[in-house]
Amino acid sequence: MSAAADTVSGRITGLADKCVDVADGNSASGTQVQLYDCNGTPAQEWTNPGDGTLRAFGKCLDVRDGSIADAADVRLWDCNGTPAQQWVITEAKDIVNPAADKCLDVRAYNSANRTPLQIWPCQGAANEKWNTSALGTSSGTGPQNPVPVPTGDGGSTSGFVVSEAQFNQMFLNRNSVYTYDGLLAALGAYPAFANSGNDTVKKREAAAFLANVSHETGGLAHIVEQNTANYPAYCDAGQPYGCPAGQAAYYGRGPIQLSWNYNYKAAGDALGIDLLNNPGLVESDSSVAWKTGLWYWNTQVGPGSMTPHDAMSNDAGFGQTIRSINGALECDGKYPAQVQSRVDSYVGFTQILGVDPGGNLSC
Repeated sequence: MSAAADTVSGRITGLADKCVDVADGNSASGTQVQLYDCNGTPAQEWTNPGDGTLRAFGKCLDVRDGSIADAADVRLWDCNGTPAQQWVITEAKDIVNPAADKCLDVRAYNSANRTPLQIWPCQGAANEKWNTSALGTSSGTGPQNPVPVPTGDGGSTSGFVVSEAQFNQMFLNRNSVYTYDGLLAALGAYPAFANSGNDTVKKREAAAFLANVSHETGGLAHIVEQNTANYPAYCDAGQPYGCPAGQAAYYGRGPIQLSWNYNYKAAGDALGIDLLNNPGLVESDSSVAWKTGLWYWNTQVGPGSMTPHDAMSNDAGFGQTIRSINGALECDGKYPAQVQSRVDSYVGFTQILGVDPGGNLSC
């Protein structure tokens, strides 16, 4: 068979049925490769010439600078025969770069137009699945059976249903205080968390907790409340123990944005940590920060009728966790955009974990 006959071409579709696209139809080397509405233009026409490459405009899909690191960008580049331009299309609908042993991935699970594509550890999630039927099921001379893609448990050896790779995928731009190891260390304070019921229930609860704290902290980017003008307001001087750390010391901190002197007192008492006198521990100690989030999740009803832990472990649905955290301001049509933001994060995280999100998502 001639080389011309070996070459097949077509579009590659992924998250939200959008296309792998060369930004702005620019054929120059270095142009970003991204997700974009399918439009039938040459910028979305990819060929598989049978040499392990995927090409548009006669140039190759390339991992920037030959990187094998998580989150390395992909781009268009002159074909040069390097491992950065080798791809294997698997029957599981992954597109794998064997040199990095990582999958072509839509960054941050974002289906918006112009979201960059990258390489990331293969998780089996929807943002790493591609319809390449026009290009065949395997590409090039690379391995036809690459390293197995992890299933929904992510290969975690900690006993927690979220692996470190999955956690990193959920929170690409997190504050350095929010470490995975800190989260693992905090789990012992509430052993029932994400550890009640079957694997589906466990994964849904982990996704629900992480989705809510992601919303509260801008994707774990913020360890403290951003509006400093509010700081002096969180001292309830009517409490018998007062505010020993100072009038403005009890502002929002940590993954659930713990605030008010009485909440620092209650959380500290429950955890055996003197947070009333040392509230700064919540922003400096990763384990303490995570423990305060788990304290609220597992013990506090808030404006709802049940704790978030009970909502997820008893299959009441993600919407009830929103109600328990901020229902007075967001639920019952008060702030639907905020509710939807939480739901979107939850659905995205359940997909990363490989589990159905269940029903009753909104409040």
